[in-house]
Amino acid sequence: MGQKVHPIGFRLGGLYNWSSRWFFSDKKRYRETLISDLKIREVLREKLSFAAVTQIEIERAINKITLIIHSVKPGVIIGKGGKGLEEIKKMIEPILKKTEKGRDIKIDIKIEQVKKPYLSAYYVAQWIAERLIKNLPHRSVVHLAMNKVMESGAKGVKVQLGGRIAGAEISRREKYFQGTIPTSTMREEIDFASYPALTRSGYVGVKVWICK
Repeated sequence: MGQKVHPIGFRLGGLYNWSSRWFFSDKKRYRETLISDLKIREVLREKLSFAAVTQIEIERAINKITLIIHSVKPGVIIGKGGKGLEEIKKMIEPILKKTEKGRDIKIDIKIEQVKKPYLSAYYVAQWIAERLIKNLPHRSVVHLAMNKVMESGAKGVKVQLGGRIAGAEISRREKYFQGTIPTSTMREEIDFASYPALTRSGYVGVKVWICK
């Protein structure tokens, strides 16, 4: 079961809340709003890659949208006198114009600091991917990442690499474990993320499971 079910989707409503919180009964507006959320996340992750953003939550009301950005370096996003927040609003406004169609929408942005970044699966997957792109030895990179996760207080961690690892002729998958990862147990808080690493030989997929 652990390999067939998304670890976070499996626990939605119990341990985890939805990353997009809104509802529209109109099917067309529902579809457009969902695409808008995906575009907002894509733009923000690209523009704020220097700040190690781990999660973006979106809450929508009738005339208001709230963005909760979880970052390892919140001060870098905010900038001097809140200039960074104004830039984020300017980036989002063109995307919202397509879905809101002339309505005046108030944009509220909240920045939350990730105090233990190595307990975030997305941050760890990104950390490993960045080092694989630099052509560092994959085994030492993965073991170093897993050690940092366990030192942060995790019960267990699993890392899977897939692709032409270390420039091999044939693609393969490699799995690494430390501690316990009970993926089928609903009451266990397990964070999961995947991140692509574009190496010289092609893409290497990085998947990370962390049992908090």
